Amino acid sequence: MAARWAASCLRGGREGRRFISMPTVSRLTSDEVIQMRNELFTKEKERQLSLYPRIEKIEVKYTGKSHPGSVFVMNKALSTPYNCAMHLSEWHCRKSVLALVDGEVWDMYRPLTKSCEIQFLTFKDEDPEEVNKAYWRSCAMIMASVLKRAFKDEYSVNLIKAPEVPVISGAFCYDVILDNRLNDWKPTNDNFHSLTRDARKLIHKDLPFEMLHVEAKVACEMFQHNRYKMEMIERKASQNMEGIVTLHRFGDFVDVSEGPHIPRTSFCFQYEITAAHNLQTNQSQLIRRFQGVSLPIHLKAHHTVWHKLLERSKRLVTEEKYLEAAAECHEAKDGTEEGKTVSI
Repeated sequence: MAARWAASCLRGGREGRRFISMPTVSRLTSDEVIQMRNELFTKEKERQLSLYPRIEKIEVKYTGKSHPGSVFVMNKALSTPYNCAMHLSEWHCRKSVLALVDGEVWDMYRPLTKSCEIQFLTFKDEDPEEVNKAYWRSCAMIMASVLKRAFKDEYSVNLIKAPEVPVISGAFCYDVILDNRLNDWKPTNDNFHSLTRDARKLIHKDLPFEMLHVEAKVACEMFQHNRYKMEMIERKASQNMEGIVTLHRFGDFVDVSEGPHIPRTSFCFQYEITAAHNLQTNQSQLIRRFQGVSLPIHLKAHHTVWHKLLERSKRLVTEEKYLEAAAECHEAKDGTEEGKTVSI
């Protein structure tokens, strides 16, 4: 990677309900941790597919504006909303960001499990809120993947979470804890440019986002090297009777994320990692909030507007600033193609 500075994971205890005992874990490099999670994700995905040894058919009724009432005969637990879009047109394949499956927001590559009604959501819908949230979420996950591999192996970097901030905040975010030997490190513009180059490489690879529901013990095995993810897994698993946690993957990078996400990394067009802020928290370790900004391939901004968005994305994103960002959102709207409200 162009920005190769640090990697590995911190270890620590957990509190609350336990779904798996905390094993003694050896120190792995970031690449080894990513590979281990990727292999476990693939193994679990194959195990779940084996639960359907016989292909069953389901009927999917399309309820969108074009071709309403069309019914597709699809394969249960195999076919996805994207496969349904293929039966409609190339436009639906290229423009659809999410699906609504019986009214539930659904990833485009998430398998369908029963007969249902379906429609598709795009960036240019009258109300793009769910699409914009998915886009921001996916941009943050791309940034997390870059940060995980950006540092030399003698340093540690722990990914904590991607704050669910609205697009009007002006920046997508991911909170991380770097090795305490890097506490005095202040990223330069060259550092941010290097991180951005690595993110664009992932975008150009056109990698699909995959979703997988797993039991908490499976997720804990994947994230045993990250105490913060372990705590998140237990918290999310406690919120449903089955103790299920949602994971997402693009390429070989796996993260704990409810989703939904955009279909592929190539849906991103203009993309920059722009800032890193030290957060004041009650944690004993320094938490940094990395931030960035992006526009999708479907909604490009003119150069002057993009420059304004870049500058705004460098401000620390906090809840107190959401209202201020909402007012500035209208200015960004005026400078985009067709004057549509976009994911900024």
